[in-house]
Amino acid sequence: MIRKATEKDLCRIAEILVYNNRVNFLPIFGDEEYSFCRMSVENLMKEYAAPEKLSQVWVYDDGILRGLVQIRGTEVVKLFVDVFFQNRGIGAELLEFAVRQQGADHLYALEKNLRGIAFYGRHGFFPSGEWEYEEGTTEKLLLLKKTK
Repeated sequence: MIRKATEKDLCRIAEILVYNNRVNFLPIFGDEEYSFCRMSVENLMKEYAAPEKLSQVWVYDDGILRGLVQIRGTEVVKLFVDVFFQNRGIGAELLEFAVRQQGADHLYALEKNLRGIAFYGRHGFFPSGEWEYEEGTTEKLLLLKKTK
């Protein structure tokens, strides 16, 4: 069910990223221009079509592409499940895959993304005490590290 992403997946990957951004991050950042103009399916398809980016993405696909995880080195860069398929264990499977198959051991989460931080905590990722600002904002990104 989890496989390497291909170019045929680009539209669906972009849809998942756009919709999740609007549902989860628009309330935090309040940037409608970004969420409804600059962040588009078309723009994300172009961004993820780059071989170095697409090579970092795995998808959960059981006939319907339901979620994705992007891994760079040992960092989980993105983990999103289509909001219509959340709470079915798909995110947990993607995160477990990232840890067990790809050696992922850390990620960044927005400090205000309490739901995400709680999810990662249930899977052994906890705040390390380190943080940085989300580029171009005053929002904090917490470094979460996997406990052994």
